[in-house]
Amino acid sequence: LWLTFAPVADKTAAYFHISLEMVNWLSIVYLLISIPFGLVATWVLDSVGLRCAVILSAWLNMTGSIVRMFSVLKFLSLGSQSYWYLFIGQCLCALAQPLIIFSPTKLAALWFPDHQRATANMIASMSNPLGILIANVLSPALVPEGKHIPLMLGVYAVPAVTACAVATVGIHEKVPPTPPSASATNSTSQPFLTGLKMLLRNKPYIILAVSFGGGIGMFTCFSALLEQILCEKGYSNEFAGLNGALFTVCGLLGAFLLGLYVDRTRNFIESTKICLCLSALASIVFAVVSSPLH
Repeated sequence: LWLTFAPVADKTAAYFHISLEMVNWLSIVYLLISIPFGLVATWVLDSVGLRCAVILSAWLNMTGSIVRMFSVLKFLSLGSQSYWYLFIGQCLCALAQPLIIFSPTKLAALWFPDHQRATANMIASMSNPLGILIANVLSPALVPEGKHIPLMLGVYAVPAVTACAVATVGIHEKVPPTPPSASATNSTSQPFLTGLKMLLRNKPYIILAVSFGGGIGMFTCFSALLEQILCEKGYSNEFAGLNGALFTVCGLLGAFLLGLYVDRTRNFIESTKICLCLSALASIVFAVVSSPLH
């Protein structure tokens, strides 16, 4: 739902008679909302519980996906107002994102024994880049022409509605009846505000957060704007989507192999420094190759 329009930005702009900047805001709003609401999501997970957080996220996603469809219903005759239904729908989905993205660590800590937590966390966390991969491949396939955008919105609403039904009916408890481990029984986590203050005073954490934020920013930029960068050079939406998918697949493969390596060697710091340097070098090369002089 986040990157629905990014791989077909040009066709979306033409269909709704809006600029590419307005199309980009349909993706950027996720990042803008996740900053303040990320803190709220953390509090909800800690205070209200995992069950409520997941169900609330599922309902927000479903509602947002349905509101987006109002923009393409001809009998409503919305005209220039149709874009704002898209935007409001994206905002509702954006509110859902922090709730579900922050859930895997809580899920692993509460529902899995110590020796299964890393695997459970990895599988749940990989669902986010998997969704990005699907969007990069599916959107160009569903929208060979602008007139197919209503079909795309309908197709993307199906998993959102399904997930909402499954979460609402299928999740009954916020914690398991029998704790899977001693650490799940006796939580050592700090109260929300106390933990936040401790983190903001922790210099290594601040450095790690800035480094990780830079990586996420770079990944998000490429995911949201790759179609516009490549199509300006004469490439098709399908080729741009394929590149976006390849970008994600290589990231998943790198994360898997690097995870195995650091698990064996414990060279976390060295691996992080090398990866950040390679990312910076790759970005410089991409910028030089994509410049008008080339």
